[in-house]
Parts: sequence; C-alpha cells; structure tokens
Amino acid sequence: MNARDWKPECAIGKACPELLACDDPADLIGIFAPEVQIAVLSRPVDPAIEAYFAAAAGAGRLGSGFRSTVSLARGLAGLPLPDLPGHELLLADVRWLVELYGDLLGCKAVGLRLEVIERAMCPRFHVDRVGLRMLCTYRGPGTEWLHEASADRSLLGSRAEGVDDERSGLIRDPGGIQAIAPFSVALLKGCLWQGNQGRGLVHRSPGIAPDHSPRALMAIDAVWD
Repeated sequence: MNARDWKPECAIGKACPELLACDDPADLIGIFAPEVQIAVLSRPVDPAIEAYFAAAAGAGRLGSGFRSTVSLARGLAGLPLPDLPGHELLLADVRWLVELYGDLLGCKAVGLRLEVIERAMCPRFHVDRVGLRMLCTYRGPGTEWLHEASADRSLLGSRAEGVDDERSGLIRDPGGIQAIAPFSVALLKGCLWQGNQGRGLVHRSPGIAPDHSPRALMAIDAVWD
C-alpha cells in the first residue's frame, strides 16, 4: 500500500488524523503519510520481560541505562544488559525492534538508547528535533502526547516564559492528553522529518509513581553515513 493512500483511523474514535493505530507491524508504513505524526503498534505486556526488568531494577543492576550505535549487519552483541532470567527474550525483542525500524527507514545502523529514570526526564510538552524516533517503554508508564487540536504550539518551550504547561495555555484541552501503553511500539515524527518543519508530535515524559520506579524506556534513532 502506498503511504499516500493510507487512511489512518483514531483508536479512541475521535477525529485525530495525526494518530495511526496499528495491530500489524506492516501497517507502520502509514507513518509516511504527511498528516500522521505518531504511529502506535499495540502489543501485550510480555510477563517474562516485565519480570526481568523488575528483578534487574530491584537488584540495582540497570544503572542509568546505556547508549550504543548498532549495525544492523552485526547485530546486538555486547549490549550492557544484566544476565538475568529473561535476558535472551529481551535481546530478541530489542533485535526485532531494531530490524523493524531499520527495514522501515532503510538505514544500516541505529542509535539505541535505554533510559532508566526515576523521575520524568522531559516533563514539559515539547517536539523532538529528530526525523523519526521509535519508542518502547518496558517498565513504568508510557510516553504522553497531546492531540494537535488540544495543543497551542505558540507556547512550546521558552515561549511559555517559564509558566508550567497546565497554566500557560499550551494545553487547550486536558482530555487531549494520551499515553502510549507499555510494550506498545510507537513511531514519533519530529520537526526535522522532511516537510515537517513547524510540526512534529507534541509529547512529554510521564510522572513516575514510586511502585513503577525506575522507568525503562528504549529509544531508537536512525544513524546515517
């Protein structure tokens, strides 16, 4: 299917052409449609991987995560992940994410980042200065994003003059705040995507309750020669 012919449908039943909700990985190609700013592939929580992160976090073995450049040809050898039950299942899942992203964009290498955080890393709504980023939250709450119709972009960043998002007027309608479910795979367009200047998904890191701390978020970006 050509991306230009794609007709995204909103999973919550409202008019939100920036959202593409997928049940099949092949449908993620719809992210290339100009109006789509976020594509979400729904996946169930994997209990074994969930238990892996709980055990690693409980033992203090996750640290602050890692950053690595991964060649799709060479694979994931050497990633600094604790060798605990569920380790191989996690590696297989990360490998699948990397290959899915690489096939979609046609890149030969990716920047792989595991963020292990105890508080919101980017608590203000913002737009990333990237092309297309893949996110998957393995532990804790998922990334929050704001419907286009509910966001006043003129108040993003420093233009709010330090006033928090809830009081600045940036959030026109709090009902437009959505969250990506844990283990779901999300593709987020940034303002550097071709033809997307002045756009990009408005999103933020969620607050983290003590019983879900630390949060573990995997992020993948293309690396070009």
